[in-house]
Amino acid sequence: MEEKKFDINSLIGFVLLGAIMLWYFYSNQPTPEELAKQKTEQIQDSIQNVQQVFEQPKIVEDSNNLGIVKPTDSLALLQAQNKLGVFSYSAGLPSAKAQETVIENELVKITVSNLGGQIIEVLLKKYKTYDQLPLYLIKDNNASFNVKFATQDNRNLQTKDLFFEPALTNNGDNQVLTMKLKVAADKYLEYRYELKPDDYMLDFSLRSQGMSDAINSSQEINLDWKLKTLRSEKSTKYENQYTDLRYLYDDTEFEYMNAMSESSEDEATGVNWIAFKQQFFTSILLTDKPFAKANLISNNLVEDEFIDTVYTKQFHAVLPLETKSGELDYAMNMYYGPVDYKVLSSYEGKHLDRIVSLGWGIFRWINKYIFIPLFGFLSSFIGSYGLIIILMTIIVRIFMSPVVYKSYLSSAKMKVLRPEMEEINEKHKGKENAMKRQQETMALQRKAGVSPLSGCIPALIQMPVFFALFRFFPANIDIRQKGFLWADDLSAYDEILKLPFKIPFYGDHISLFPILASVAIFIYMQMTQSQQMSMQQPQQEGMPDMQKMMKMMLWISPVMMLFFFNSFASSLSLYYFVSNLLTIGIMLVIKHYIIDEDKIHAKIQENKKRPEKKKSVFRQRLDNAMKQAQVQQEQQKKTKK
Repeated sequence: MEEKKFDINSLIGFVLLGAIMLWYFYSNQPTPEELAKQKTEQIQDSIQNVQQVFEQPKIVEDSNNLGIVKPTDSLALLQAQNKLGVFSYSAGLPSAKAQETVIENELVKITVSNLGGQIIEVLLKKYKTYDQLPLYLIKDNNASFNVKFATQDNRNLQTKDLFFEPALTNNGDNQVLTMKLKVAADKYLEYRYELKPDDYMLDFSLRSQGMSDAINSSQEINLDWKLKTLRSEKSTKYENQYTDLRYLYDDTEFEYMNAMSESSEDEATGVNWIAFKQQFFTSILLTDKPFAKANLISNNLVEDEFIDTVYTKQFHAVLPLETKSGELDYAMNMYYGPVDYKVLSSYEGKHLDRIVSLGWGIFRWINKYIFIPLFGFLSSFIGSYGLIIILMTIIVRIFMSPVVYKSYLSSAKMKVLRPEMEEINEKHKGKENAMKRQQETMALQRKAGVSPLSGCIPALIQMPVFFALFRFFPANIDIRQKGFLWADDLSAYDEILKLPFKIPFYGDHISLFPILASVAIFIYMQMTQSQQMSMQQPQQEGMPDMQKMMKMMLWISPVMMLFFFNSFASSLSLYYFVSNLLTIGIMLVIKHYIIDEDKIHAKIQENKKRPEKKKSVFRQRLDNAMKQAQVQQEQQKKTKK
């Protein structure tokens, strides 16, 4: 009898075959989204089965031959009851169909579906997309407003899968739509929407009546709110940069999630409102009774900022709901409308103006109390928003001209002192005399009444204005789709040429205003470079060569402006272009008609003759520290020798 031998090839074959089968089953298993979809379809199939039972009744002859219409028992009805329990009651109502109800006013049109009782369309009537199409915040299933709960008989259900019964009435001039998810005629979960005649804000309430026997309040009840933001602006990159999730908690504390991150999560407590904010439009959920906890998620959906896309970000908020005696009772509001400072700040006590991206700290203060009122005043009698921006720029530059004068005067003083500072450098050469050079230079500047910081301080004063305006124009909805010269939309880039290719960090188009702004910055920096160098102390040994650094900045700044602003709002580039032109003009006037270097020199010489003022405590400590350092340096020299 032949002896059986171990066949290694057969073993390898079986292993490979098993691996292929495992890979096949793993790669073809349904995703969590597909499983959820299957479950939803099963529930809806059950509801449809119940509908068929109720919609196609059988006439049953009774003893009196009255022909009473009654629904017949069937397997479908039993299956639906097994899945939905007491909630199968709603499936037998006439409203258990995919029908819609509309409430609207002059500003907004809102469509609510019987399925889920939720808003499925929001149209803003006074606005259009960048390509002049109707502007929707909610459309084509990009949003979901859903309550997840467990029943007393251990079923896990979601309101988005169940049918509500609508009732449209009027409360004075207000339209009122109630949507009831019933388990009996007097037991239901209710959504109530109330829309005023001229308002973006909806009054909304979520409450239950007699549902303690149906909903298991001992388990978590979650309000699940999702939104994929629809693109509505010309520049996907720019719009996405200003699209983020914002919220208010503990009545006054404000926070937002990083708009530039691919994905971010946050958890907050005592939440008063949540805003899914786009660049110029927002969806907000407010509550009178703060949410005890909120789990918030933001995901970026833009894979390539230079390719057209339908959605920009995916927002998700999970809000656990609290019950009292087994019942829900929340008074809320919903806002679907523009990110307009005037509109949002009109809702007193809710702090909705924080949704407008005006910057933080002093930058927000400048925008809120200076630029917004100034822009509003100018727009009250000037129709062209381009002219308003130019006029605003002129006002700002005139207001800042004393700062420019101080900066130029400081540079002129340093220029006059430069020969004497060079003499000090020649007198005390070498690294070993660095401390002595510094001491004598500071003494000379102090006697002459000149401070090297006097040229830096004016520049620092201008920085808050620069950053405030950097935030003001992209957040100003008034300039949206308003044209000026060749720019058809001051809130977007002013494309003059579409490129057939993409340039890294630049884009696939050429904007003219950034080019003009870059040229103006180059001329301005070239004019001021000699003045800035005059403010620098003569080159000392071991110190960086400031002249080379400034020559590099002469080219780097305009190039950065050109690339950075190519996809930014043309209003911002227009402001910087006009601002730099005005600054150049102001500096020429100061140089040729106001500053007299001979008088400055005479004044400095006069100051040097005066007895030196008593040193401040800080100056005395600084001088003492420098003397101690010099003594230590001399001791180190002796030790080496």
